[in-house]
Amino acid sequence: MSHKPTERVLNIFNILASHPSGLTLTDISKALNIPKSTLSPILNEMTLQNFLYLNPENGLFTVGISTYYLSAAYDQTNELIPHLKSVMKHIAAETNEICQAGILDGGEVLYILKEEPLADLPIRIISYVGKRLPAHCTALGKALLLDYTLNDLVKVLPPTLESKTPNTITSISDLYSQLQHFRKEGICYECEEVTPHLCCYAIPISLISKKKVALSVSIPLFRRSEEKINQIKKMLLDAKAEIEALI
Repeated sequence: MSHKPTERVLNIFNILASHPSGLTLTDISKALNIPKSTLSPILNEMTLQNFLYLNPENGLFTVGISTYYLSAAYDQTNELIPHLKSVMKHIAAETNEICQAGILDGGEVLYILKEEPLADLPIRIISYVGKRLPAHCTALGKALLLDYTLNDLVKVLPPTLESKTPNTITSISDLYSQLQHFRKEGICYECEEVTPHLCCYAIPISLISKKKVALSVSIPLFRRSEEKINQIKKMLLDAKAEIEALI
């Protein structure tokens, strides 16, 4: 049985993490279905403790500096995170494309890390840590679902899969068939299933206690070539082998 006060605090963190530009008291109240009278003292205390920041000019709440300190402490105690960042930075620099990492949270992918390319590209992909997207239509999500049975997919995914674009797979059975194909190569991909004119390649990395994180590289279609795809696939598979060897 959940503890309501704690659940509310965690839900506030989750929703603000997915809205980096901030939300008002009214926005949070509506999104979490919590009365303003109940929510206001919680937000006030979190702001006083610097876990949230309230912009006095527009009334928007965002994640505060104390949350950053917790994140930094986690990074220092978890050797995998700095190593992941180093590997991702190398991939982004070599491919000149954004490299991201995500974990599975229910039927969604939670984006936990990203590294931007160093080159000053004419078109850059906008993304942010804390973003959530449906797992069934993202390369990261497919990589995290790669070993799932059909019954597993039915349990974790909603019965009706959300369609982001005309290319989105909306059938669990079709998704399962696709995952079976991806297992042969060990690399997952999606093309314009989330965003038009964008494709993405991803690999799963097995962690301790059977947990997984996935790494991906996203490419605008006009920059995609057979040579670049082969480069990305090799770098992702090499990263998987390197990180899993450490673990």
